[in-house]
Amino acid sequence: MGKFVVKKTATGIKFSLVAGNGEIIADSEVYKSKAACLNGIESVKKNAVAAKLFDTTEEGAKAVSNPKFEIYKDKAGEFRFRLKAKNGQIIAVGEGYKTKKACLNGIASIQKNAPEAKIEEK
Repeated sequence: MGKFVVKKTATGIKFSLVAGNGEIIADSEVYKSKAACLNGIESVKKNAVAAKLFDTTEEGAKAVSNPKFEIYKDKAGEFRFRLKAKNGQIIAVGEGYKTKKACLNGIASIQKNAPEAKIEEK
């Protein structure tokens, strides 16, 4: 089972969603307060399940409404995703993946792990 790991940074507080195997699936932005960070976690839990897929790497991809997982290629040519909440705000981002299949597996892992993930503070 996955978990949200909350940790302080030099400029605030953030979370990572970690899968049962210890791999980080997604990270958040840096929040100014713990309360805002915990709200971000709740938003990921809620939106990950309802989110549609929007693959910007596909030619002619049709836009979808939020919440959504948006797949894109970064400057290095790796596949990445960002989870956008209903209001369009980015609430979690994934690492770079060499293949689209691996990126899709990361999204599936968030959908599986986020809803029931416990919160652990570091």
